[in-house]
Amino acid sequence: MSLEPLGDRVIISALGAEEVTASGIVLPDTAQEKPQRGKVVAVGPGRYVDGTRQPLDVVVGDEVLYSKYGGTELNVDGEDLLVLNEHDILAKVAKAAAKGKK
Repeated sequence: MSLEPLGDRVIISALGAEEVTASGIVLPDTAQEKPQRGKVVAVGPGRYVDGTRQPLDVVVGDEVLYSKYGGTELNVDGEDLLVLNEHDILAKVAKAAAKGKK
């Protein structure tokens, strides 16, 4: 199935939650927090503001942080996806600069 979000909606594939704490304790699935980081897999065309369509600030492939309880969870073809409004996205994760370049 192929999904195409409408308006200012974004479809995100959640990245897995941490399974080991910083101190090395392995967490079972039931103790893990809901992930808040994911990869954008589809974006809508944007919403209209004063008759003009406003493009979204994210594009397919961006890694983002999103609101913990925002969006609607879906399972499409065995993949867990999340449909969010753009305002539920808190930040884009900056890509690390290439090593050796200043």
